[in-house]
Amino acid sequence: MTSTPLSAPLWNPNISPDTEPSQITLGRGEWIDAKRGNRKVLYKTYKPMDLGSGPFPVILWSHGLGGSRDGAGFISRFIASHGYIVVHIQHHGTDSSLWEGKKGHPWDVIRATHIPRHATLNRFKDVPFVLDQLATLDIAPLMDLNKIGMSGHSFGAMTTQIMAGQKRGHGKRLYDLYEPRIKAGIAYSPGPHMEKKGHTPQDFYGAIKIPLLVMTGTDDESPLKNFGYKDRLEVFTHSGGPDQHLIVMDGGDHMVYNGSRGQLDANPKQETHEEIIKILSLAFWDAYLKDDMAAKDWLTSDAVTSWLSTEGEYCYKE
Repeated sequence: MTSTPLSAPLWNPNISPDTEPSQITLGRGEWIDAKRGNRKVLYKTYKPMDLGSGPFPVILWSHGLGGSRDGAGFISRFIASHGYIVVHIQHHGTDSSLWEGKKGHPWDVIRATHIPRHATLNRFKDVPFVLDQLATLDIAPLMDLNKIGMSGHSFGAMTTQIMAGQKRGHGKRLYDLYEPRIKAGIAYSPGPHMEKKGHTPQDFYGAIKIPLLVMTGTDDESPLKNFGYKDRLEVFTHSGGPDQHLIVMDGGDHMVYNGSRGQLDANPKQETHEEIIKILSLAFWDAYLKDDMAAKDWLTSDAVTSWLSTEGEYCYKE
């Protein structure tokens, strides 16, 4: 299928996916969580320049399995340049430390690695810890800590879903780690709850409490487990949260959100997909973190479908 050029969305006629209206500055550092055995949490920040003193809404980014704080830079640079502060979290135990310094391709190493339950729980617990630490940053005066969003890719998308209220576990051990400080979220290639063990999808996703934008594509196969994009759709289909959005990009695959390909071949539609990702992400954050009604109207009307043309299918439910 031939890619079609996408015109500017209506909520901001001057916007362009190729233009970043403000330069950004990057920051790096680490926090130590003494309550969890001095667990180290690395971070990377994206801050706009020349847009005044803010305060700017804050967006957390959580990487996928085997990733790091350095992934998905093309998304965060674009979003930050439009008046946001983006904070990337690195989750030790499910990050690039799984494969660094080991022989073989990272994906092959990760496939052969058992991820213990405590590593997953520590990943989830990194998020409230990071939220507690934001006020300690030197850029904290520029942050609007009443307007916080969260996003992530793959395992990071699932982390976002958990913070949004999605439940984990089974039976009497069904639990949630809902984080009320997060007002909206974007799940890039979301993680479905594959082992239901007598539960319905509603038992897990029905507890989601915030607006979500779910992004996937028709070629979004899991590189590590045996499931495809249709399994990812259940996050949107069964979510109990308000204002749920879904984009399924034509030919969209798993790694387009990270800015690297892994073991996947080149995708001829990558440029178009990155454009869609940037524009829809910005519209969503503008709607739910900046209360921009024009952005919300665009996302909840036929205008977004017309803009996508044949490049994807968009769904919205209140």
